[in-house]
Amino acid sequence: MVKIGTFVMRFGKMLKPRLVARLDIKGENLIKGIQLEGLRVIGNPADFAFTYYEQGFDELILMDAVASLYGRNNLLELISSISKNIFIPITVGGGIRTIDDIRNALRAGADKVAINTGAILNPDLIKLASELFGSQSIVLSVEAKKSQSGKWEAYTHNGREPSGLDVFEWVKTGVELGAGEILVTSVDREGTRKGFDVELIAELTNHTQVPIIASGGMGGMQHLLDIINIGKADAVAMADYIHYNKGNINEIKKSLGRAGINTRY
Repeated sequence: MVKIGTFVMRFGKMLKPRLVARLDIKGENLIKGIQLEGLRVIGNPADFAFTYYEQGFDELILMDAVASLYGRNNLLELISSISKNIFIPITVGGGIRTIDDIRNALRAGADKVAINTGAILNPDLIKLASELFGSQSIVLSVEAKKSQSGKWEAYTHNGREPSGLDVFEWVKTGVELGAGEILVTSVDREGTRKGFDVELIAELTNHTQVPIIASGGMGGMQHLLDIINIGKADAVAMADYIHYNKGNINEIKKSLGRAGINTRY
């Protein structure tokens, strides 16, 4: 089977938003925390991934939550296993530092790779990777925190280390270097169920021509409506909300339909 294409551009109008299941993984376990800390074991990531595929999510994001600490991604075996039976796009992230890391992830069955720490340490990695594998395969992952001064700063190492980079300037640079998509995780909102950071996403979508995936904070349907209607997110990643059965994809898509938002079926 051929996987569904994913790379879309915004030309002044909203396309159908993609609904994405995000799985943060540590070792052999699907985990979840609050603000990327205090990680709790949820279950078997392969089982959850296949369940979300069967339910009808548009894409999956699998993030190795501790890869940056150890310098390598440990999800290749999992990706290789699940990609044989899951026919929606899969993005893998965490510990992606080199061209070989990207090549190995794509060969294992990933459709896209998400790069955060590796890109900040070596921005040319984005340029070279997009030239070798195509922009549609390269996702710039941005972990954003708001400082007391009100500035948004990009963080590395799973939200632990400040980079000194302004989020908006870094996203602009990443797109210029060839990133085909931006995954933006609000560390302040992640796992809190207080809603996405609509202001952050709206600012990015207003000034960025490549798709923006919003991640971090969904606790209810109104949060999803806000990030689509006000934030204009091209895709929305969910974790806590679906892992703990606050809602399933059928209910979510029906609710969006009643609100006049078309989704993919």
